[in-house]
Amino acid sequence: MNELQRAIYRRCSRRKYLDVPLDPTDVESLKGLIQELGGKGDRSIRLVLDNHEAFKGFRKSYGMLTGVRNYIALVGNKSDVIEVEELGYYGEWLVLQATALGLGTCWVGGTFDRRSCALDLIRGESILCVITVGYVAPKLSKREALIHRVVHRKTKLLDDMYESNVAAPNWFLAGMKAVQRAPSAVNRQPVFFTYNGGVVAASVDRISGDYNALDLGIAKLHFELGAGGGEWDFGNGAEYRRIVPQNTSP
Repeated sequence: MNELQRAIYRRCSRRKYLDVPLDPTDVESLKGLIQELGGKGDRSIRLVLDNHEAFKGFRKSYGMLTGVRNYIALVGNKSDVIEVEELGYYGEWLVLQATALGLGTCWVGGTFDRRSCALDLIRGESILCVITVGYVAPKLSKREALIHRVVHRKTKLLDDMYESNVAAPNWFLAGMKAVQRAPSAVNRQPVFFTYNGGVVAASVDRISGDYNALDLGIAKLHFELGAGGGEWDFGNGAEYRRIVPQNTSP
């Protein structure tokens, strides 16, 4: 199991952060990871440091997030569902990389003040969501633990997340177990997978609105990592091309 695969099972949404700045080494690591994504699609992923205002006060975060001072902003055209899906895929890649660095993260769609975000936007751009990032205590706070229990009591069974016309191979089931751990808006887990004649596809009922395109990208990344390697096409209902590792049976 590689570093990102391990991060899938270590990651959980953290909502209480230590109110301290990121160490310069961690800042450079995050900037380097974002730079790695340069040129992949038209998405815009920006690291924002020491911007308390976007999460300051109970009114803006409903008391769900405290101590937030850093976040990764995902900026794009919300009507371009492929771009939004890409932001989900690559945003989650950053989440798992940050987890591997020992940082806490949380996907946040609505409980922050967009007008207070320290970003310059051009016509047609909007902040689709942000990923909070920072230092956290080793254990969940009581509030975090309560929120986690409430959100995850609805987690879907694996059999409800896919269908197959044959007995699904182990690599596919490993991918689905990773999908089961993928974050999604209010834990709706809207992405459904199919395995037909060796062909894997992923889709949502309605691609526009309600963060479905974002959730589709996140789930695709988790499947890819869990299945041990491969490549997705972007788009609703798009297919996955598995790359069989050397000395590994299909």
